[in-house]
Amino acid sequence: MASAAEQLASNLNFSAFAKAEELKKRIWFTLGALLVYRLGTYIPLPGINPEAFGQAFNQAQSGIIGMFNMFAGGAVERMAIFALGIMPYISASIIMQLMTTVVPTLEQMKKDGEQGRKVINQYTRYGTVVLAALQAYGIAVGLEGAANVVTDPGWFFRASTVITLVGGTMFLMWLGEQITSRGIGNGISLIIFAGIVAGLPTAVVSTLELGRQGALATWIILGIIILAVVVIAFIVFMERAQRRLLIQYPKRQMGNRMFEGNTSFLPLKLNTAGVIPPIFASSLLLVPATISGFNSGGGNEWLTTITALLGHGQPLYMVFYAVMIIFFCFFYTAIVFNPTDTADNLKKHGGFIPGIRPGERTAQYIDYVLTRVTVVGAIYITLVCLLPEFLISATGVPFYFGGTSLLIVVSVTMDTVSQIQGHLLAHQYEGLVKKAKLRGKRK
Repeated sequence: MASAAEQLASNLNFSAFAKAEELKKRIWFTLGALLVYRLGTYIPLPGINPEAFGQAFNQAQSGIIGMFNMFAGGAVERMAIFALGIMPYISASIIMQLMTTVVPTLEQMKKDGEQGRKVINQYTRYGTVVLAALQAYGIAVGLEGAANVVTDPGWFFRASTVITLVGGTMFLMWLGEQITSRGIGNGISLIIFAGIVAGLPTAVVSTLELGRQGALATWIILGIIILAVVVIAFIVFMERAQRRLLIQYPKRQMGNRMFEGNTSFLPLKLNTAGVIPPIFASSLLLVPATISGFNSGGGNEWLTTITALLGHGQPLYMVFYAVMIIFFCFFYTAIVFNPTDTADNLKKHGGFIPGIRPGERTAQYIDYVLTRVTVVGAIYITLVCLLPEFLISATGVPFYFGGTSLLIVVSVTMDTVSQIQGHLLAHQYEGLVKKAKLRGKRK
């Protein structure tokens, strides 16, 4: 009976999808936009010697450049026009979120509704241009400093590099906004998702090739596959986990009518901060390795020692990585969720938590629950992100699942699937409404 019910539900979903023409158009638009993004990661930057740059990249990929290359879908490795990726926009968005909690004018704009959000989004775009220009200029200078990478160094090369890389980032930002409005899912997240997933086939093939050559035992490869499935299931479970606070609304009288009081829930996600903490922690910890890579001939012994201690798989690296992830979990959660504002909104609408006095006591209680929920969420993110480090140090496996990339892939997949299901439900409701209207006319 259960299998028959599941088969019936799947048939209904398939039939609903077959009739949902608008959803099909949105999916095709999203796939086309992501294809354009992938093609752009193969268009090289003008004035670059690809062979010389490939050698220089192999020497510096252990630092923050390697992480940017993963998020950019290999565009940094090929020094393509999309080498900066969408990271400047994400950095500008995070900075604007920090500023809204510090600058009263921006905080008021955030509360003004849609108009205020438009102004903040425009400031975010300006910040993206500034950050992208600074990073592009740094890349141009760094390329000129490498041996035989730039065919014709000089100010013309720097200007063309800055214009090309900034233009690539702004195009990706526009493309992400178009996906969000005309496609399916969050456009910026899908662009990062496509960049990460694009590197998985190569990593899988290289790992299987190591197994064929005997460099990796068969049981290790099978263990990685099983572990990947377990970690994905664990991430899905934890990302859906919520702590629901019961909210009650009293009876209300409007005119001569009395409305009964109802109840609802205030959901507190286990992982409110998302993937921001591991991204920040990884970026900060990889800075010494990146500086050491650019100053390989400088002879700084203290920098070399710090880089060695903070290398992948080292105990000190794992300790600092865990501490910084936990810190950023609490820090970013405090930015994106304000218990005082939530309590004030509940009080304005007449809602209250049973047994808790509205106002300041409600804010303290929400903060109390949120802190304990964040502890569990921080431990969960730390375990997922440290798993690859333990695999590297224990087995020496060059390819692994887990960490920030897996968190992004699973989160974006869940969000996209939920949006597709929402469109299917909306299409089914529209069909039911049309049928009801037709029946009413016949009567």
